[in-house]
Amino acid sequence: MSHRAEYIWIDGTQPTARLRSKTRILADGAEPPEWGFDGSSTNQAEGHSSDCVLKPVFICPDPIRGGDDKLVLCEVYDTDGTPHPSNTRARLRPIAEKYAAQEPLFGIEQEYTFFEGARPLGFPAGGFPAPQGGYYCGVGADEIFGREVVERHLDNCLKAGLSLSGINAEVMPGQWEFQVGPLGPLEVSDQLWVARWLLYRTAEDFGVSATLDPKPVKGDWNGAGAHTNFSTKAMREGYDAIIDACESLGEEGKPLEHVKNYGVGVEDRLTGLHETAPWNEYSYGVSNRGASVRIPWQVERDKKGYIEDRRPNANCDPYVVTRLMVDTVCTRLEKSGQV
Repeated sequence: MSHRAEYIWIDGTQPTARLRSKTRILADGAEPPEWGFDGSSTNQAEGHSSDCVLKPVFICPDPIRGGDDKLVLCEVYDTDGTPHPSNTRARLRPIAEKYAAQEPLFGIEQEYTFFEGARPLGFPAGGFPAPQGGYYCGVGADEIFGREVVERHLDNCLKAGLSLSGINAEVMPGQWEFQVGPLGPLEVSDQLWVARWLLYRTAEDFGVSATLDPKPVKGDWNGAGAHTNFSTKAMREGYDAIIDACESLGEEGKPLEHVKNYGVGVEDRLTGLHETAPWNEYSYGVSNRGASVRIPWQVERDKKGYIEDRRPNANCDPYVVTRLMVDTVCTRLEKSGQV
């Protein structure tokens, strides 16, 4: 007997990486081994030396094929055993290990937009729908587009054992969100990439595409982000650590370092309008969705909890975002004794 393993990896396409996958047949009971692929076809190698290596790092049930079939998320390595330059997970790993004692946790809100051909789902041919207003968390065929795909994607993620914590319709027609976490930095990033693959694969069966474009429609329409909720053990126990975390993200040089690594096209989305702060200004505030970082109202009330960095784009690399946040915040908390 045998089963199928779908090897999934992140390619080297610039400026925004793509997900790739291919199938390997394994004997029942066999663990997915390392495997190779043609890096010259994924922007990860030259044709004269094109072999790259896939190293499995996260395995879960394949909810589409079912049975004993698996999804296998992999890191990409060069044949000399070193992480490929596109392998951002390898750069997160030592930071996650360094600050593991602070118990960092993340919840990432992944927004995305369905397209049918060249227009967003719900947009009439050659025109625009009614202005934003009733679409967010809406109900009814005049306001909601793509729910069948969304529900199937949710089912697939739960069958895969992913830690999704919710879904909702977003502010623009055809725009939706799912949330992953709370999990540690490596775990939340792995699961978000697999959930993205399942989103694309599920939408494929319905003849629509899903995009993480941060500004899929220009003009007076909301963009798509990946709001990143973050806490450490000290933040979950006291408010001083919450303020320290917010202040650390605004230290000299940090706002620009983060924003330029929070996804391609961030300037198009972070305009200061549509529930965003300007990309080149840093701010934080309680219950303020127009700030770079929001402290939820209940966190101020309870004097403990988490913060929400509202700057990451929908197309961000979660390995990069979580690495930057852990490194910046946990370094500050360690220096101030908030651990």
